[in-house]
Amino acid sequence: MKRTLTVLLATLVTILYNVSAAQTPGAGTLVIDSLTSTILKDNKIHIDPLRKVYIYLPASYNTSKRSYPVVFYFHTIFNNPTQFLGSSGIKSLLDKAFESKLSREFILVIPDCSSPTAGSFYENSSTSGRWLDYITQELVPFIDKKYRSIPQKESRAVTGETMGGRGALFLAITRPDLFNVVYALHPVATGMGNVPWVNMDINWEKIHQAKSYEELTGLGFTPLFLMIQQAFLPNPNRPPFYCDLMFEPEDGKMKLNVDNMQKVKESFLLDHCVEQNRQKLLQLKAIAFDWGRFDPIQDHVISAQRFSRQLQDLGINHEAEEYAGLPWTKNWTKTGRFYTRVLPFLNRNLQFAEK
Repeated sequence: MKRTLTVLLATLVTILYNVSAAQTPGAGTLVIDSLTSTILKDNKIHIDPLRKVYIYLPASYNTSKRSYPVVFYFHTIFNNPTQFLGSSGIKSLLDKAFESKLSREFILVIPDCSSPTAGSFYENSSTSGRWLDYITQELVPFIDKKYRSIPQKESRAVTGETMGGRGALFLAITRPDLFNVVYALHPVATGMGNVPWVNMDINWEKIHQAKSYEELTGLGFTPLFLMIQQAFLPNPNRPPFYCDLMFEPEDGKMKLNVDNMQKVKESFLLDHCVEQNRQKLLQLKAIAFDWGRFDPIQDHVISAQRFSRQLQDLGINHEAEEYAGLPWTKNWTKTGRFYTRVLPFLNRNLQFAEK
């Protein structure tokens, strides 16, 4: 029933956008395509390998023969492209930007990275899916083969919001051979804040007792931390969640497993991967990210500040900005950060085809 409703909503979004495009001069078209992933069949949480891909084609796509840069947008966890398209108004923002010449035209690709739990953390995990391999080995070639993209890194960018921003940064850091430009909106997991993970209110006892993900809903950050461990501590021989854990029972109490916690930090938090990937970072043409000062989880703000300073000390040129506000009220308005910051940044740094 839930899957049927999602398909109906996706179809409705497409119809509404295509009707709008037909009636509005200068409007682009939203296409909902799909591909069956071989890579995502390897998982333990029952991910559907048939993946939807939402593709915005600019207004001139059907009347010209030229090729276009491609920008990949990664949505956050607990979200999917249908929800994102409905709440962000990104299609209207792109239409307006291209018609007003704020930016030259490009193709926007929004892959569906949702899952039966929270969605992708943009990682490779035998438990929760090899999402990085799916994006780089299947999705990018799929777009280049089927659409008139410019199939070179100079014309390919990644962007995303919160956890999707973390995914965009990680892909740019580790695969500069594919992506040349990155802008992350309020990325999370850029590093540690001031609150140690051992002090967070996680119900480790309940995680060990539970037999299903649904049993952990409503327990604050508890299901989120379980999913982080499925992503970064996968263990195919440990049902029902097929992962190791940062706390294990010992003598009737929960005891910290320091090695496991360090493994998660080293693979999940971006500040741990920057130094070893410095030479790759230097290959990128342009890096930018921002963050909202009033995020209720202030560790996101603190870690973003520290991440920018770390990049600076490593000699990595980048743009970083803290703004007064919340990301969910500043990003998607007609004068919001996507329109006034991200689009001009992409226009400056992507390589476009000559007319």
